[in-house]
Amino acid sequence: MAALGAICLSIAVRGADKKEEAFQPGPASSYKGVQKQGGLSAGARAYIADSECRAPFGKLNPNEEGVLPVLLALENTGKETLNLTGLRARYVDGGRKFDAVPGAEVKFLRAPSRPRVGPGPIPGINRKKKNPLAAMEIETRGFSAKMLPAGDRAHGFFYFQAEHLPGGILYISGIRGAASGNELFYMEIPID
Repeated sequence: MAALGAICLSIAVRGADKKEEAFQPGPASSYKGVQKQGGLSAGARAYIADSECRAPFGKLNPNEEGVLPVLLALENTGKETLNLTGLRARYVDGGRKFDAVPGAEVKFLRAPSRPRVGPGPIPGINRKKKNPLAAMEIETRGFSAKMLPAGDRAHGFFYFQAEHLPGGILYISGIRGAASGNELFYMEIPID
């Protein structure tokens, strides 16, 4: 009986070691192409390779489905709270411009598969292929912050129907001071 308990304990310990860490991006100032304006720092990064996408999206790589995920990290070191409700993101690469698709709508970018006509391998059973873009992580990791208080940080993904090319830029606009109502100048953040 003691041997069985020891085996179960060793399996539980090995399982705990394999547990993946939660996705936590660094501060905006840690990104290569960080842009600063007043007290706001913004950094961005495109997630392309399977190894990069594993932490935020698990087994799913949205690029394989024609969706480019770009992480935006914001850091407010200023004295005023920022209103992000009007934030707009656009991916620009060499003259082509792509508007962001909201995380809740990404699952609709892939057309449903046609039903199979005729008998399947097992008569009467037709299995539908699951839409990988309907993964919960797509919507929950999307950028959703509405306000950014002084001294705080926010991050989230914007999704584009594009393929990342060298020289790609994330263009953001529509950020306003909450008290003053003044709009900050737009930012062009390189994501290479």
